[in-house]
Amino acid sequence: MSGVDQLQYLTWLLYLVGFALVLRRTLGRPTPAHIDMTLFFGAVAVIVLVSVASKIGLPVPAWLGNDVAAALLLSLGYLLMRLVADFTVVPEVLLRGVEVGMLVSIVAVVALPPPLPLGMVIAVVAYLCLVIGYDAWAFVRQARRTQGVTRRRMQSAAAASVCIALVIVGAGVSAAAPKLGSAVDEVNALLGLGSGIGYFVAFAPPTWLRVAWQQPEVRAYLSRAVGLAGVAELSETIRELGRTAADAFGAPAARVALWDADKRCLHVEGSQVPESLARAWTTQHASLTQIDLSQAEAALTASFGIYEASAVLSAPISANDKRLGVLLVFAARAPVFANSDLELIQLLADQTAVILEARTLIDQAAGVRAREEAARLKEDFLSSAAHDLKTPLTGIVTQAQVMKRRAERNPDAPTDMIGLDRLLEQSHRLKSLVLELLDVSRLEQGSLIGDRESVNVADLIKGLLRQEPDRWQRVELTAEQDVTADLDPPRFEQVVTNLVENALKYSPPDTPVHVALWSENGQARLSVRDEGIGIPIEDQPLVFERFHRARNVDDRRFAGMGLGLYIARGIVEQHDGKIWIDSTPGLGSTFHVAIPLGAAEEVTA
Repeated sequence: MSGVDQLQYLTWLLYLVGFALVLRRTLGRPTPAHIDMTLFFGAVAVIVLVSVASKIGLPVPAWLGNDVAAALLLSLGYLLMRLVADFTVVPEVLLRGVEVGMLVSIVAVVALPPPLPLGMVIAVVAYLCLVIGYDAWAFVRQARRTQGVTRRRMQSAAAASVCIALVIVGAGVSAAAPKLGSAVDEVNALLGLGSGIGYFVAFAPPTWLRVAWQQPEVRAYLSRAVGLAGVAELSETIRELGRTAADAFGAPAARVALWDADKRCLHVEGSQVPESLARAWTTQHASLTQIDLSQAEAALTASFGIYEASAVLSAPISANDKRLGVLLVFAARAPVFANSDLELIQLLADQTAVILEARTLIDQAAGVRAREEAARLKEDFLSSAAHDLKTPLTGIVTQAQVMKRRAERNPDAPTDMIGLDRLLEQSHRLKSLVLELLDVSRLEQGSLIGDRESVNVADLIKGLLRQEPDRWQRVELTAEQDVTADLDPPRFEQVVTNLVENALKYSPPDTPVHVALWSENGQARLSVRDEGIGIPIEDQPLVFERFHRARNVDDRRFAGMGLGLYIARGIVEQHDGKIWIDSTPGLGSTFHVAIPLGAAEEVTA
């Protein structure tokens, strides 16, 4: 057996095996594309059987002779064009013209006795080459428009079509120049094998090859999706998963539909998924569904943003027997290679399930951490509040007991003014602590700030100095007079008081506290600077958090719950302003406040 014969037999075997595989697939899923694949491979299989029978000398039935083989050969271009029409638009005029050309060629070849005139051979060869050449170009064009497995199969079909077109050219050359027959036969044997491999890979690829083709898309999907589990918003995770799936298929759109246990339905960003698209949820198997946007599924254009779609691939998203939702990929046309696409979408759906489960675990872990942090803050608060409330209460109770014993021993003794002053001082301190706690509650409810009014900030600060002349005698004020802002006066007084009291508390008694007020860039600017202990760098980002006290603060010397600066920040921010700190440990701190100027002040500026 010659090498040419071996190549021919291998080619024929590929076409026969391919026909058996596509026929079995068509019987299981008789889609138009599968039927057209079966017709194409069936035509080639009949030609192969006639050729094999002739080669080994077996009798061929009269109805299955050379005329039938010739007619089927002349129909290959048209059958390929039907396949092209399954996944892209073929002009109707072109399709009808190819049908007419096929019929004319068959009639001419069958009616004329052999050998055919050279002109007829050239015309038939030209017809087949043009049609199959168009089919090859259409496969290439569609390969550029698609992704993944479909692209590779389109490329294989295009290469096979080029090979078979060259085989037909070679046959024409051999008929026109018999002396070249031997060389042409060798080339045609190689080209025929190339066409067999190409069509087999395109229309009946083995599982291992499909898996290998799918791996790049799966890896690309995972590389983009792996970071989505930690995205802050679940809705953004879902949208990005849909965009990534659409890119993997080269599809116009894809969506992740999640199951709503309360409403007992699948939904995409609040829009319910129609039951006709939820078959994968019911069967828990990937499925292909034809849709008609002009009729029952018209709501998809508004709810899903899907336009010009005629088919949807869907696959269930499940993890550990827990149903999470469905992955939907919309296509402008029903995919030619539905089985491969269904395998790919199921792989992506499985990866989506892993990502969503990881997201759930991250959310649960964040919830646990939040509860632990809340419990810690609660414990810190209770401990701090109990400690700070206990000090003035102890002083009040102790002083009251002393005054009671003195009154019992000597009822006519004069009033203990020193003891009453101590009671009053500790009562004011207790009141201040309770008011701080109430302010924290109002702040978190967003109701701390009352009615605003246009206030001269310099006059407000000077009024505070007059109210506390003894306690604030170390305060040095530098203020521009005409700084006006719209604010809640009592609350802004509270901010200034908190900052000044902090500066006085944490600085030596013989050092000044500098308070400055000025206007700058449409803002009223306030700074309070001391020469005290300062704040460690690592504590500065947390200084405005509730209950936080710097690590260099001695609780026995400096009492407090760590709420003053937290409340001050809340008041400033509810005035649409900001507050920040500059501090150097051991050298002192400067607190800065900036709030918008009043309307009149802005016009003047």
